[in-house]
Amino acid sequence: MKQAQVEHVDHNALRTNQAVIIAALVTAYTGDLPLLVFICGAPMMIGALIGKPAFLPIYRLLQAIGLIRPDPQPDHHEPHRFAQLLGAIMLLAGSLGFLLNVNAFGWIFTMIVIFLAGLNLFLGFCMGCTLYYWLARWGVPGFDKTPIERAR
Repeated sequence: MKQAQVEHVDHNALRTNQAVIIAALVTAYTGDLPLLVFICGAPMMIGALIGKPAFLPIYRLLQAIGLIRPDPQPDHHEPHRFAQLLGAIMLLAGSLGFLLNVNAFGWIFTMIVIFLAGLNLFLGFCMGCTLYYWLARWGVPGFDKTPIERAR
C-alpha cells in the first residue's frame, strides 16, 4: 500500500497572517475606521479562495529582510484555508453591517475575529481548524482531512 506524502505548512506564514489581521482590526476599531475591516476581509476571502494566506506578501517582505524564517510543520492546508474563509465571511458580514449603519453588528464581528486570531497567534489554538476537523469527523462532504499526530 502506498503511503500518502506528508504535507507541510509554513506556520510562520500563518502567524504573520494572524498578526496582520489583529493589527489591522485593532487599528480599525480604535481609529473608528470601518472601511479597514473590509480592506482586511477582502484579501482574506481572496486568499481563502486561491489557497494562500491573505497577507503572504507581507510575510515574504519580512522574510526578505531577515526578520522571519520559514517554520514548515507537518500539517494540512485545508483547515487553515477554511479558518481564513470563516474569518473573511465574518469580516465581510461586519462590513455589511457598517454599510447598513448597524455599527454594533460590524464591531461585534470584528471583535470575534480579533479574539479568534489572537487565540491562534498567542495560544496556537485555531477554532476554524477545529471546526474543520469536527465536520470531517461527522462525514460532511468536502471535509476529509484528519489531524496529524504530533510527537510529544
